Amino acid sequence: MAQVKVGADCLNELLPLLKDKQTAIVANQTSCLNDGIHLVDALLTKGISITKIFAPEHGFRGMADAGERVLHGKDSKTGLQLISLYGKNYKPTKQQLEDTDIVVFDIQDVGARFYTYITTMHYVMQACAENNKLFIVLDRPNPNDHIDGPVLNMKFTSFVGKHPIPILHGLTIGELALMINGEGWLSNGLKCDLKVIPVKDWKHGQAYSLPIKPSPNLPNDQAIRLYPSLCFFEATKVSVGRGTEFPFQAVGYPNPKCGSFKFTPRALEGSDKNPLQKNRLCYGIDLRKEKTDGSLTLKYLISFYKSTGLGDKFFSSRQFMNMLAGTDQLRLQIQRGMTEKQIRKSWQKDLDKYKQMRSKYLLYKDER
Repeated sequence: MAQVKVGADCLNELLPLLKDKQTAIVANQTSCLNDGIHLVDALLTKGISITKIFAPEHGFRGMADAGERVLHGKDSKTGLQLISLYGKNYKPTKQQLEDTDIVVFDIQDVGARFYTYITTMHYVMQACAENNKLFIVLDRPNPNDHIDGPVLNMKFTSFVGKHPIPILHGLTIGELALMINGEGWLSNGLKCDLKVIPVKDWKHGQAYSLPIKPSPNLPNDQAIRLYPSLCFFEATKVSVGRGTEFPFQAVGYPNPKCGSFKFTPRALEGSDKNPLQKNRLCYGIDLRKEKTDGSLTLKYLISFYKSTGLGDKFFSSRQFMNMLAGTDQLRLQIQRGMTEKQIRKSWQKDLDKYKQMRSKYLLYKDER
């Protein structure tokens, strides 16, 4: 099988679009060509004029904790201006785009609605639409290429859920950009001047291993596959292994009834300085060797809701749980004692509608 060629590797398609143009780049540590060279460095060596770099959550070099403010500054390697899109400034301003003709977006997504890079992409598309700038997406495969979970109710829109799509949306970032444009999800009925440079030698349903970790607490394929199912715990008092060497590969709580596997979260520079249940011995389950394909399961969440004995106090933030789920129904269904099968059945009608909408924007053959 031929090596997957990501959009960033298709410089023969990209360079003619950028020639004699002023270009801004939305990028992070994943924005590399297959040979490991960063997109920014590759474009500079080709003589492309880059005005600035926009950085998402976790920063341009990917070292900030989840939720930590990313600050403006300069890239130490290139001297280029760095502008944070995570903090007070989610959307590039008119002034920040004045010296720019084109904005190029190249960030590896993990296929989950609550992974914030796709919300950053939405806001950049909005800014480009408002300021008449061409927006180019360099596409990358979806490592959790499934369609599952509740479709977001727009009453619960937030930075961890901007669009009426399921938790696992089954799209690449390029296809999602086409959907955002095509479904009219930008404010004020605007459309973005959009071009997607597609992936080569990849199709939907094909496994893809990320060569670079997409954020500090998703260090390997196993964490990435478990992330859609374990992220709900971020709204609870239960640890998902943040502050250990196996984040998003374990679940635990300071109660021996929760399981036989033991771990103690510690402050870790560059991944989690203040992890949940810091310095407390947690009991739970080790998922490092758990067989999973990246699809969504509620079994861990339901099991720990029962075993912690916390009852309604299990959810440390009902609001955040509703934002992650995109609905208040999942939390209420778990509290009522519904089974996973019963809960999943309640998603089906919306998922069927979504699949029909999704089919309009597919760039890659889906043989499932």
